Amino acid sequence: MSSTSIKKSRRPLAYALLVIFLWFGASGVFGPLFGKLSTVQENDNSAFLPDSAESTQAAKIIEKFNQDQNQNLPTLVLYVGEVDQTKIAALNAHLSQLGSEKIIGTDVPISKYLTEGEQIFAFPSQDGKALLVNLPFKSEIATDLLPNNKPALPEVIETLREDSAEFAKSVGLTSNVTGIGALLGDLFGAFEGIDSSLLLTTLVVVALILIVVYRSPVLWILPLFSAVIALSTAGGLVYLLTKNDIIDLNGQSQGILSVLVLGAATDYALLLISRYREELHHHDHPAQAMKAALKGVFEPIVASGATVISALLVLLLSDLSGNRGLGPVGAIGIAAAMVVILTLLPALLVAFGRWVFWPRIPRNDDVNSQLTGTWAKIGSAVEKRPRKLWILTAIVLSILAGFSTTLNARGLSTADAFTQRPDSVVGLELLGEHFPGGSGQPTELIVPVSLVDSVSSALKNVEGVSSVEPMRMTPAIPGQPLSEVKVVEGKVVLNATLALNPDSVEAREIIPVIRQAVHAIDPKILVGGSTAVAYDTDVSANRDNRTIIPIVLVLITIILGLLLRSILSAALLLGTVVLSFFATLGACQLVFENIFGFKGADTSFPLFAFIFLVALGIDYNIFLMTRVREESAKIGTRAGVIKGLTVTGGVITSAGIVLAATFAVLGVLPLVFLAELGFAVAFGVLLDTLIVRTILVPALVHDIGGKVWWPSKLQNS
Repeated sequence: MSSTSIKKSRRPLAYALLVIFLWFGASGVFGPLFGKLSTVQENDNSAFLPDSAESTQAAKIIEKFNQDQNQNLPTLVLYVGEVDQTKIAALNAHLSQLGSEKIIGTDVPISKYLTEGEQIFAFPSQDGKALLVNLPFKSEIATDLLPNNKPALPEVIETLREDSAEFAKSVGLTSNVTGIGALLGDLFGAFEGIDSSLLLTTLVVVALILIVVYRSPVLWILPLFSAVIALSTAGGLVYLLTKNDIIDLNGQSQGILSVLVLGAATDYALLLISRYREELHHHDHPAQAMKAALKGVFEPIVASGATVISALLVLLLSDLSGNRGLGPVGAIGIAAAMVVILTLLPALLVAFGRWVFWPRIPRNDDVNSQLTGTWAKIGSAVEKRPRKLWILTAIVLSILAGFSTTLNARGLSTADAFTQRPDSVVGLELLGEHFPGGSGQPTELIVPVSLVDSVSSALKNVEGVSSVEPMRMTPAIPGQPLSEVKVVEGKVVLNATLALNPDSVEAREIIPVIRQAVHAIDPKILVGGSTAVAYDTDVSANRDNRTIIPIVLVLITIILGLLLRSILSAALLLGTVVLSFFATLGACQLVFENIFGFKGADTSFPLFAFIFLVALGIDYNIFLMTRVREESAKIGTRAGVIKGLTVTGGVITSAGIVLAATFAVLGVLPLVFLAELGFAVAFGVLLDTLIVRTILVPALVHDIGGKVWWPSKLQNS
């Protein structure tokens, strides 16, 4: 080899090493920031609503009433058993010392988060079989971190559980810590798994699939390593933006970010490595093969990423800040996945050379093993009976899609949001057996002083309202006279206690009835409280579904049209993916109700499922059809679609399995919404990969022929 040739071969290696060095430096910056991501989460639903929501407007005024009390997070301790005056006195004596109790694992007393000057005491139930304690926690408990960097709320709740259980046992009672504070504490605790179990499980699943796909002891490490770098980069960027209040992040978004980046990055890596292996059979030097591979996959990967990013960014139009936050969070993740896979992974592959494929090292022999085997047989079957196959497939999918009309997406209560039954949920159920369901968590109305009596009367006539009491200067204490009604700027807060669990879907349906009744008296009366927040959240989610889904469809159609240079093929692909989406919703309804036993789905579930299924599902059609278009220009459309299906079948199927597996891992977290979303995306991706991309689309394209490329010149192929 001449000195000139040696220099030319060394130059790509030098570039590859430089790229690797730069990415290692970047990971040293972003990696530690990714580890802090959970510290900037915000999981309070009330913070996600727009300012125009009535409950948001009410909350701003209620803050003025609570400025001297700061009792913003109702947390209840329920004691169940035979109650007498001796036990009540013993509990009140115990409660007087509660503030000095140290939070688990710290030297911080609980009193740090209790409102100063508030007396804590037990209320007996009318049936004499329960005692209820309402703890006046300050609002900052939901956002503070303890000295050990753990969120304050779940740690305080756990401390209360240990303390109350010990006391209850000593007097022959049982205890549960419940209320919105405990529910949120359990929710925060569930999201703690994002940093450990979820991420670890996802990495193990992806690693196992890659080992099976490549059957190489080394090769699988490179795409997995690249995916981890992409995740740490995205996480670091999201941390910086969230820390500086540019975007919003909650535990749900962080969990989705992890599986989205790992899944998408691995998909792109599989596509790149498959094309690189193919080109190694036609080129002598790995750098030349990589250049050819990048030329073939750059456009579909960028188009795929642009599709998902566009769909996610449309979430910025959402009324809910949690959804708006997921838009840029997910978009950053996909962008990081694209950039890393198109820069770092090629550099790693070139640096390691051919031997990384050992024991199946591709040689420069002009052999294409992808044209034989299982996918060649599937291609042959599609070629023989295209019309029969696509009609039969479309009928089956349409039948399954019919069940989507029965999907229950009316919303979930926080109690129903867990796949398990934490103590807060059990306590909430027991609370309803001994006290009105809304005890400690009333619906709050802002009413002018002059209208208190008339509004109170109207509320008492609303079915589902148990009692109505105005907020007073000091909380009511058993055996002591009531204090004066609290008036701020000529207004009073009326606390309407509901007979139902205030967190239930049924309780939310009472809110519009209450609003109709009081607005008939004065349209300026505001109805707030946690139940109203949940109702307004559902209303905003339904509005998002109607607004965002059509916009995403238009954007994806435009991207597909530009990529394939064809209006007809873009419409065809979009139609197949939308059919697959509704078929997936139909399957979800059958599985959620009859197998998982879920009580329904969140109102935002259809939107999230649509964003991920349509945006990600279209990827596999993009990977297929860009190769079909490439082959059609050489050998004609009908022959091109069969070859495209044959050569991409293995890699696209592997990519679909990886993405489905990563989203299925969301079921590790004990949250119904993420479990449902994980199932929907996993099922939908497999449906797109194994049915839509394998049978429906190739059979349709083969049946239509060259006209599928209308109006481009390729329609004559």
